[in-house]
Amino acid sequence: MKAVVLVSGGLDSCVCAGIAREMGHDLHFLFIRYGQKTENKEEESVTTLSEYFNAELKILRLGFLGEIGGSALTDEIEVTHENGIPSTYVPFRNSIFLSLATAWAEVLGAEAVFYGANSVDFSGYPDCRPQYFSAFQQLIDEGTKGRDITLKVPLAAMSKAAIIRKGMELGLPLEETWSCYFSGEKACGKCESCVLRLKGFREAGYEDQIPYE
Repeated sequence: MKAVVLVSGGLDSCVCAGIAREMGHDLHFLFIRYGQKTENKEEESVTTLSEYFNAELKILRLGFLGEIGGSALTDEIEVTHENGIPSTYVPFRNSIFLSLATAWAEVLGAEAVFYGANSVDFSGYPDCRPQYFSAFQQLIDEGTKGRDITLKVPLAAMSKAAIIRKGMELGLPLEETWSCYFSGEKACGKCESCVLRLKGFREAGYEDQIPYE
């Protein structure tokens, strides 16, 4: 019952890992440094969470994504929306990440890849939509030798408040996660990711325990 979990150190990937553990999986965390501005903060959170979950942690470095650029997460680009898609979208990032997670799953003999994407309270990224999940499962089926790896997206239809309630129900250390688009001692509280997180905590009826500016 091995599973590879794509982790970012964020709230969603933490709860996704909690659900994978609840389902009885032996967890293997994959974190990718790709030149994102917050990679050090993210790695701190991921390391803490891997210890909490007693999960094997593999860290990969993909410098080429930062070199390609084109995202406010890697470049000095203003955070804007164009046709409903924010400039924080990293071109084809999650497809690259899921390909690597699937490759590791084949090596491990894992039966699942867990991906903490959400299609309800999200920023509008094209790789967080139900049709994308279905398409990538077809790619896994056609491109792997055993055709027995399942892409699991347990948060897909959950609101941010529901995700937080699930995390609290599982007793997860949400205070160790990092969602902000910026890297500082405290989260900014103003970027789209922080706003979605704070809104979710309010609607869930809990107080977010991470420090904000």
